[in-house]
Amino acid sequence: MSTTHPTATEHRRTGGDLVVESLAALGARTVFGLPGQHALGVFDALRRSTLRYVGLRVENNAGFAADAYARATHGVAPLLVSTGPGALMTLAALQEAAAGSAAVLAIGSQVPLAGIGGGRHGYLHELTDQSASFRGVVKSVHTARTASQIPSAVAAAWESALSAPHGPVWLEIPQDVLLAEAGIPPVGELDATPRELLPRPELIAAAADRLTGARRPVILAGGGVVRSGAEEELRALAEQLGAPVATTFGGKGAFPWEHPLSLQSWLEDRYTTTFLEDADTLLVVGSGLGELSSNYHTFRPLGQVVQIEADLGKLESNHAALGIHADARAALAALVKEVGERGPRHTGAAEAAEEHAGAGGAGVAGGAGAPAPEAAVSDLLARVRDRIAGQQLDLEQQVLASVREALPDGAVSCWDMTILAYWAWSAFDPRRTNALHSAQGAGGLGYGFPAALGVAVADPARPVLAVSGDGGAMYSIAELATARQYDLPVTWLIVDDGGYGILREYMTDAFGEATATELTRPDFVALAESFGVPAVRTSPERLRTDLAAALAAPGPSVVVLPARLRMFAPTHLSS
Repeated sequence: MSTTHPTATEHRRTGGDLVVESLAALGARTVFGLPGQHALGVFDALRRSTLRYVGLRVENNAGFAADAYARATHGVAPLLVSTGPGALMTLAALQEAAAGSAAVLAIGSQVPLAGIGGGRHGYLHELTDQSASFRGVVKSVHTARTASQIPSAVAAAWESALSAPHGPVWLEIPQDVLLAEAGIPPVGELDATPRELLPRPELIAAAADRLTGARRPVILAGGGVVRSGAEEELRALAEQLGAPVATTFGGKGAFPWEHPLSLQSWLEDRYTTTFLEDADTLLVVGSGLGELSSNYHTFRPLGQVVQIEADLGKLESNHAALGIHADARAALAALVKEVGERGPRHTGAAEAAEEHAGAGGAGVAGGAGAPAPEAAVSDLLARVRDRIAGQQLDLEQQVLASVREALPDGAVSCWDMTILAYWAWSAFDPRRTNALHSAQGAGGLGYGFPAALGVAVADPARPVLAVSGDGGAMYSIAELATARQYDLPVTWLIVDDGGYGILREYMTDAFGEATATELTRPDFVALAESFGVPAVRTSPERLRTDLAAALAAPGPSVVVLPARLRMFAPTHLSS
């Protein structure tokens, strides 16, 4: 064991103090994490700082909590972990943060300086190259090898995490640097303001030409709209153009669900895919048109595509477009201004109705004189409803409706990778922006409950809902202790179907029967109560009432729903 620790009676500033001073100077108020031997220098410094520490029981869950905190606040979430096993346990969470553009600043310790460089010195937790494990996952990797490097390294990592597109970063500091006496004054001010990613004016002009000249403009809004806070600009542009708007699963809440121009989020639906394909100009904002957003890459645009994307790697990565590398809010604001200066579009209602009639087979509904885009939207949504209605999925729709009715309008929900979440991606109205978070970016299990804890830390005045299946719940069951320790207002809905339900469906459909999907699981009600967390077993008929009561009660709670749900039929397999 290391003998470099100071004695309990010593009181001196160390490299660990420089870490927490730097975070505080940059505006951090809360840090997540889990201590380990090499990181004790920074954890000791926390007790001398103003930072609030929220400790979880597993590093991966701490990463999920930090991810959701960053999404909820649109800011940076510091995550403190130790060397080797502790560091590596964060990788799945950091992959999700990268996919979801969450600004997580992960700070890990390292073996002492003498052990860095690839030699096999036999230090506890030693890896040949710890940073290499993170380079393919995070936006950037940073190292501080002396105390004087720490403030600048923290600031550089912070700026990288917060630059558009947001994303996770990794900073590591050797154990002896964290423990060594700091020979520099306390950190006062640090500036890590990221450069604003503005669109080029000539590209905005070209995009406005295409959009104002289009007869069937349509908008697909992704997570970049939510992350940049561009909801008002999106709505203004859609109304200027009379353009229907669909939102990706990551972009839910970017556009009002019940707006007459809202196509909602039925992206795993052939009617919607065809509607988007038939646009003569499709504006894609804050989405790379990846697997889920393109209905499993079956989307084939027939018209022009304009793509606004802050992540340069996603620009035109799947479809040729007029690519605009810019923050969604800045680009949409510029488009609203440019389109507004050109005056109203003059496409006649009858002419537009004829144009929209071919979109996804959607004819004009709503009676004579109805504006064509709104009528086409209404007709498309009716077709989607009819398709779902023909599949005998009343239980699934009842359960999702009960969740929506029980959840207060201002509340946030966090969803694990489970069948009910897959329904929510398409069919759930979050009723406000930035109010639904899920692991659909990287697709790892265990996100829902620790993410909800992170959201509750960000705003403890609002109830938060977590939704998991029984398989995913077992990934984060230890965090019931965290919820109880910090008395966080999170209600955890566990849909217990006795296994990995979605994998059971996939395997049965593909191979005729499922293997390795059935699980022995605990009595979740008794288990929650053993942590001091109130719990109830419910039924589909009582779900709305039981869930509403749990959400209204102070502190954490668990609601267990024994139910075997099914997915709606996919539409991409025959495309």
